[in-house]
Amino acid sequence: MPSLGRLHLITDTRPGRDPLAVLRAVLPMAPGELVVQVRVEDTATDREAYDLARRVVALCTPYAVTCLVNDRLHVALAAGAAGGHVGADDLPVGAARRVLGPAAVLGATARKPGSAVEAVTAGASYLGVGPCHATTTKDGLPPAIGVPGIRAVAEAVAVPVIAIGGVTAADVPALRAAGAYGVAVVGALSAAADPARAAAELIGALTC
Repeated sequence: MPSLGRLHLITDTRPGRDPLAVLRAVLPMAPGELVVQVRVEDTATDREAYDLARRVVALCTPYAVTCLVNDRLHVALAAGAAGGHVGADDLPVGAARRVLGPAAVLGATARKPGSAVEAVTAGASYLGVGPCHATTTKDGLPPAIGVPGIRAVAEAVAVPVIAIGGVTAADVPALRAAGAYGVAVVGALSAAADPARAAAELIGALTC
């Protein structure tokens, strides 16, 4: 399995956002600490998801940056991504592992210790845990679990825990102290006036 970076950039494909421009700005900052997760709107077709994933993989490859695809594992395989990430309403982790194979990176969403342990037992490589704070980048999210919720999951599993949900660079020290290996962000980079600088601040906080 490829090494896992601490900063996970999730593509923002909402109207008015340019995920590829953000990615181009961020990639040179610290490629060894970056993971890119392709996430598209639910209304996007598989062809649209594939076209974006293929372009993201092409941008990431020269930097040896791990690229994953959210939800649509068939798109991950078709685009040559390193793996995928499944949420609570996607394929069960065990089934997702069978689809991707033993060597792929497989992330799973969890918010409680019990479900986290189950996901790891079923084959998850890492866990996306949250939402840490309230966020508007995705509809229908459950209530925020805060730093205590992140700590509870991190103490229950041995795989990397990636905190997600309204995370900024200022949140990183507390999250790292709680046991989070890294963070996943959308708006912190896609809405930044200077995505490269925002990424550098996040990476600096994660690696200090």
